[in-house]
Amino acid sequence: MMHIEHLAIWVKDLEEMKNFYEKYFDASAGEKYFNPRKNFSSYFLSFHSGARLEIMHKPEALTTGEIDQHLGIAHFAMSVGSRHQVDALTQSLIDAGYAMIGAPRVTGDGYYESVILDPEGNRIEITE
Repeated sequence: MMHIEHLAIWVKDLEEMKNFYEKYFDASAGEKYFNPRKNFSSYFLSFHSGARLEIMHKPEALTTGEIDQHLGIAHFAMSVGSRHQVDALTQSLIDAGYAMIGAPRVTGDGYYESVILDPEGNRIEITE
């Protein structure tokens, strides 16, 4: 059966991002991968549904322009199971100082969702 195996995002602070997804989205991080030849490190974060997110870091790429990927994924959605959970997690993230850029609501396509930014500004739709 065809399915998305994982999504990947470049990050500035690998450990902070790992901790964020573990704390707020119950992600389970695999072992940190490090390739000294490329000065590249990453974690695969697994979620209960089986979906995975790879967070990747390469220090010099952030300053040399090697990573020039401004087009791409606009957001990803994390389903939390109920409207109550959308509201509760959204409030927890706001209380912790994360930016909410879309208050909980029913969208035109029928989703109940909020939109928050992770520590590095990636948009996450929190859906029921």
